[in-house]
Amino acid sequence: MHFDLADLRLFIHVAESPSLTQGARRAHLSPAAASARIKALEAQLDSRLLYRDSRGVELTPAGQKLLQHARLVLRQVDYLKGEFTRYGADSAGHIRIFANTTAVTEFLPEILAGFLAQRPGVTVDLQERLSRDIVRGVLDGSTDLGIIAGPVQAQGLEVLHFSTDRLVLAVPVDHPLASEPRVDLGRTLAYQHIGLHEGSTLLTFLRDQVDKLGATLSLRIQLSSFEAVCRMIEAGVGIGIIPESAARRHSRTMRLALVELDEPWAIRERSVLVRELDALPGSVRALIAALVPGST
Repeated sequence: MHFDLADLRLFIHVAESPSLTQGARRAHLSPAAASARIKALEAQLDSRLLYRDSRGVELTPAGQKLLQHARLVLRQVDYLKGEFTRYGADSAGHIRIFANTTAVTEFLPEILAGFLAQRPGVTVDLQERLSRDIVRGVLDGSTDLGIIAGPVQAQGLEVLHFSTDRLVLAVPVDHPLASEPRVDLGRTLAYQHIGLHEGSTLLTFLRDQVDKLGATLSLRIQLSSFEAVCRMIEAGVGIGIIPESAARRHSRTMRLALVELDEPWAIRERSVLVRELDALPGSVRALIAALVPGST
């Protein structure tokens, strides 16, 4: 069975688009030519890959399976090209990273700045994703690596632990909870919270914990960074649950009181997720080594 790489790339474009027409446009083909190539793929595999209707296309179970394999095949081809560029095995290539909120906003920018400055041939696509999407992305090959906080339950992945952080409650220095040595989540719900934007991994996680209590998280305002959250807390607008690393850094320049959270989930183990470390290209392994010394 012979597969044309161009056909696999076309199939990925169509699968990731709302319609065959838009997928064809991304592949620089006419809709008719794209349709003919997809039908040829279906004939070769003796399987229907797409459901087609007036609203667009939807993958069949066979199509889902092909999408996973096609992504992995083309990523390996890209890896191979990167290994033979003029920059060297670990100094060229494109790296896609799915990461949680803390990684995207707090520590990855600094690590990536030093990493990329030394490797002019490397480009990075960094995307903030929810934990379940990070795991799924690594499993199906849509990302090279994932960065996650908290427990990981996924077979077929290598989990590389690299640091430990914890969630704390940040309050104004004159707040009623400021003098408490520790508080549980339930006590904080009597006050309005300052939270991150919709879709952030931390906000989603906190809402899940509040739901388990059968309660509601009252959000007064949602912001895009921990610095902005801390400024609102300092001004007395509300309280917030944020990573201790961010809270301590901002407390050096802001009047904040940090209170320990008396919750088992407050401890957050940070991990890098990959499918198979030894199969990754040099540039990705070099980045992982910067995150997890001694891992490669």
